[in-house]
Amino acid sequence: MTQPLLQMSGIVKEFPGVRALDGVDLDVRAGEVHCLLGQNGAGKSTLIKVLSGFHQPDEGTITWNGEVSSFSTPAKAIEHGVATIYQELDLVPHLDVTENVFLGHEVSRAGFSQRTQARRQVRDLLARLGHSEISPTRIVGELSPAKQQIVSMARALSRQTRLLILDEPSAVLDQEEVDNLFRVIRDLTEDGVAVVYISHRLEEIREIGDRITVLKDGRTVATGLAVADTPTAELIKLMTGRSIEYVFPPRPEEDRGRGDVVLDVQDLALAGVFSGVNLSVHAGEIIGLAGLVGAGRSEIVETVYGARRASAGTVTVDGKKLRRGSVQQAVRAGMGLAPEERKSQGLLLDEAVFKNITVSSMRRFARLGFLNRGEERRQATELTESLDVRPTGVTRAVRTLSGGNQQKIVLARWLMRDCRVLILDEPTRGVDVGARSEIYQLIRSLADRGVAVVVVSSEIEEVLGLADRVLVVREGAVVHESAATAIDEAAVLDLVMEGKVPA
Repeated sequence: MTQPLLQMSGIVKEFPGVRALDGVDLDVRAGEVHCLLGQNGAGKSTLIKVLSGFHQPDEGTITWNGEVSSFSTPAKAIEHGVATIYQELDLVPHLDVTENVFLGHEVSRAGFSQRTQARRQVRDLLARLGHSEISPTRIVGELSPAKQQIVSMARALSRQTRLLILDEPSAVLDQEEVDNLFRVIRDLTEDGVAVVYISHRLEEIREIGDRITVLKDGRTVATGLAVADTPTAELIKLMTGRSIEYVFPPRPEEDRGRGDVVLDVQDLALAGVFSGVNLSVHAGEIIGLAGLVGAGRSEIVETVYGARRASAGTVTVDGKKLRRGSVQQAVRAGMGLAPEERKSQGLLLDEAVFKNITVSSMRRFARLGFLNRGEERRQATELTESLDVRPTGVTRAVRTLSGGNQQKIVLARWLMRDCRVLILDEPTRGVDVGARSEIYQLIRSLADRGVAVVVVSSEIEEVLGLADRVLVVREGAVVHESAATAIDEAAVLDLVMEGKVPA
């Protein structure tokens, strides 16, 4: 047993109308990976913001390296050696990689910027992270989300970091990138760096973690649990307060028959990204798109939705051909999209919950040119209660909700719209195991009502467990299509990596 590098005791944090943290305890040792678990809304994000200096605790103490400390600002936390990489990256998209890495602590001499030296240091950092192919002069906004995360890690390592906080770091990574991330984490811990690792993927905790702390409703319900000695069932029960016996809802009987084709896509192409995509989705059917990050899955569904203008091909809903690049026409035809990047693409973060839910259904509440705000709130309240959105209250800003509850708001928007086709891009990214089960049940219930559902996911298990039919996408092309029950995870991996299943 070594003295903790970090010790947080009795941390309390209140916001108007909610007690986000209610006496949280956490200790982290140098050279360990300490996993922080809990459902969405359990207090994880608030706790790391306290640790990072963004919030000040109302009660409790923080002890750093044996001394009581106050991280009064993010700059103070960084000075102590605390670096945080949030799930929603805080890079500046119009600056290049080097400028982002050294933002706020530029490499200079005698007041003059040393750009050549800075770029050399960035190349070394990127090589350490296993990504020498990223140019230090590349504009960050042009990089994929996975490579942007690498830049964010390079920025953290450009300082004398002693504690690295990673919030859902694998959410935008494929398996090869996850393996590389774990290699970097192991190298850091061997050098004595402490890591706080937040993830809803319990299999990752098994692979990379040393000890676990579990939060529930703003309180510590268990801390210091050894990963090797704690069964998964016990972790789930600690997080949710109940045992979850299954995750994926049962599929309908195969002989039930399929409804009519609702969505039909023929020879769809987006120049330089993908081509020749064909798919059809029947009423009541769930189609899953599997593939690596960057394979073109998101681009395909965004083009189907009209967010990108197709260079060739047709999209038809209920027999009506849609105009290329027209989101408005897609929505009018009964199509909805929950995008991969919900914060930047799917939500009005500073608007109220009810406004985010009703934004695509405004005509329902219009009378003689005036909106019935009372009816808006009433119907939004019914939906949020049925989805168990926490904390309650439809007038609060969406920004104040956790990631999983924000995802429920995006889904609620399309539930209110009564879509014929619903496209879900990474619907459970950053969502805890309890909420995942609820979202899966919701998706299946929508299909049972006759909605045609398309699910994009980086998690092969999720695609196979939820979908009725699976399409595997590799390098912008559909390389396989079959019933989900006719293919296993190993075969999907072979397809996404090699383009075919070995004989």
